[in-house]
Order: sequence, then C-alpha cells, then structure tokens
Amino acid sequence: MKDETKCLHAGYTPKNGEPRVLPIVQSTTYVYESAAEVAGIFDDPTKGLCYSRFANPTVMAVEEKIAALEGGVGAMCTTSGQAATLLSILNICQAGDSIISTPEIYGGTINLFSFTLKKLGIECIYVDKNMSDDEIKACFKENTKLVFGETIANPALTVFDIERFANIAHAMGVPLIVDNTFATPILCKPFDFGADIVVHSTSKYMDGHAVQIGGVIVDSGKFNWDNGKFPELVEPDESYHGTCYTKSYGNMAYIVKARMQLMRDFGVYPAAHSAFLLNLGLETLPVRMKQYTENAMAVAEYLEKSDAVVSVSCPALPSDPNHALAEKYLGGKSCGVISFIIKGGRPAAAKFMDSLKLASNEVHVADIRTCVLHPASETHRQLSDEQLVAAGIDAGMVRFSVGLENIDDILEDLDAALKAAME
Repeated sequence: MKDETKCLHAGYTPKNGEPRVLPIVQSTTYVYESAAEVAGIFDDPTKGLCYSRFANPTVMAVEEKIAALEGGVGAMCTTSGQAATLLSILNICQAGDSIISTPEIYGGTINLFSFTLKKLGIECIYVDKNMSDDEIKACFKENTKLVFGETIANPALTVFDIERFANIAHAMGVPLIVDNTFATPILCKPFDFGADIVVHSTSKYMDGHAVQIGGVIVDSGKFNWDNGKFPELVEPDESYHGTCYTKSYGNMAYIVKARMQLMRDFGVYPAAHSAFLLNLGLETLPVRMKQYTENAMAVAEYLEKSDAVVSVSCPALPSDPNHALAEKYLGGKSCGVISFIIKGGRPAAAKFMDSLKLASNEVHVADIRTCVLHPASETHRQLSDEQLVAAGIDAGMVRFSVGLENIDDILEDLDAALKAAME
C-alpha cells in the first residue's frame, strides 16, 4: 500500500460484522480462564494482553500503522515525544555511557541530554555538522552507544544529513536515532537512508489538531545488536525471567525490550482514547502535509521579499543553505514550520507576535491552525546565549507554524503584523 492508503487502512482491518472505525478499547485489564494463561503472558507479553500499561488494542493498532508508514518492524507509543526520546536512549544506555548528538535539535531535547541524562550518568557529546567525518569519529568513546539527530530541526529548520551520520554511526558500531517529527514519514523515511530507530512527538503533525500529547518509537529491525556493545539485548535479562531479546525476538529485539522492560517500569503508555484521536489525525496526514508545504512555501517566498526580515529559514526555498539536503531527504519540500529573523531583534519580534490577529501565540507547533512562538524567550529560554547560537537560534527569531487557513488570510495577517513591528 502507498502512504495515503496505509494512513486509512494499516493497523486495523475489521472482520465480518465488526466496526469500520477503529474501536476504543477502554479497559485496563483483560480476563483469562486460567492462572497458567496469565502466567504465560507475564513470561512473554507479546503472546497476549495482560495490562494496559504494556499494551492496549486501540494503541496497538496505531503502533502498527505508524510502523507501516515508517517501514519499521514494530513501534511503541508513549505519553509524549520526550518520553519516546528518553526511552529510546535508556533502552541501550546506562550510567557511565555516552551518546553523540548534533546541537540542532529541539530545546527540550537539549535540556534532556545536557542535564537530566547527565544526572543519570549518561554523557552527551555535541558535534558540529561542519566537522569532518574523522573529526566526528574522534568524539566517540569506548562507551558511546548511539548517535542522535532531527530530520528537520526545531526551530532552526536545518536538515540533518541522515545518510552521512548513519554511515559514521555504523562505522563506530552504534545505531542512529532520528527524530522525524517535523518531516513525518510522508516527507521522509529515515530508515531508507540508514537510520536504525525513529522517534516522533505525535502531538505535532501526526495528531495535527492539538488535542493530545503523545510520542512513538519505531524500530527498523536492521541494526545488529549482537556486536559486543549491547549486552543488555543479547545476555539474559534478570528482570524478565532471563529473556535474551535477540535470541527470542530476532530483529524485533530492541522494540520488544523497550516494552517488556522500560514500559513496564516507567509506565508511560498512552490511553486508548488518546490513540483513537491520534488515529483520526493520521488518517488525514498525507492530505494535510501537502497543504502545509504549499502554504509554507507561499509564506517563505513572501518573507524572503520583505524589508522587515533579515533572513528566512525554510529548506524548500532554493536560496536556503539546506536546500540540497531537502532535495535529497524531503523531495525538495519542507514542513509547515518556518523560522525567520525580524529586524530589530527581540523587541521587534515581540511586537510582531503581539500584533498578529489570526495566528495564535502559543507553545505549540505543527497544528492545523497557524501559530507563532519566540524560541529565545519561550521554548528555549533555558539555554545560554552560546547554546542558542549552537542551536541556530537568534534573539530575533520567530518560529511561524503555517496552518491550513486560506493562504490569503495568512499572508494578510503576516503583512499587517510586520508593518506594526517596524513602526
């Protein structure tokens, strides 16, 4: 099936007389006829349902749909994108380990990597994408377990060179984890370019309607975990009856371990109703992404011509320094999010935002409604000036998430607010 068809049909196929629409299984528990059956499921949760902290039929259908869209062997939904990122790392890292990341990632992820993981004894080493391959490899240590990057960085709008970093990671014997939130599998499938694990904040384009927070981890099933660096996937798990994940689950070892071990202990599994709402968003994802990209391109072209704007970041623009990478990974397109720098810095940016009438000033992005945010004073306010620069964020930068309103209305609102900001 093509993506448009997968979005409608993957994950749930009703049998004769069953509901056409994915049902909400609103239950925490599942009944069995014998203690032996329940015991067998506790030994191996993939054999059945025991408790909705592990799995739920409604959520499982959505997991299967997202895995199909990304081309993975399995997926696990979480209660947020941050939870997905955290578990994707803790699944193969422990105290004393190290990870590699580019700094052009979401501000909350930088905070997670730089502070929270540090408290847990996991070091994050940031590498400049302009470094040579050899310089990046020199940053690896014996305890480095993975490389991390974002397909389209939030909010810098730089494009991650997936294939290059996948080659570097694999040469060093570790997997590449890619946050594909802004691109979605409609614009980019990181597994096609060598990525091993994909994470999403499903709260963004996948949901699209700002009605529920969620995340997902998708496993490509392609990485060889039995290379001496990942004993937790190869050796018996004392916390789960001595299970050897690679031996018992083959190329699904990573995602099964995440569910059996981390979801069991952290319990960050979404509710059935949240998954139902996410599925509604997924069903229209290809249609919405097409319109987002078209509206964003019109806005980017307008901003590029404006005397009130210093620079525009939109990989779809031929003038954008990331356009070549957008051609390779995104088909020359970009998502509906644009970053631009207003003349006059922080004060002008604030005045611009306060002057908007249609666009909402809110801490969200990738919605069906146009929304705007000032990263330096809002989502990324925890970063130092040096970290802001490293993340590609200027004090006058505005993150403008183009919605699905009529493009004429969006441009009219934008034009009036820019004029007000320059007064």
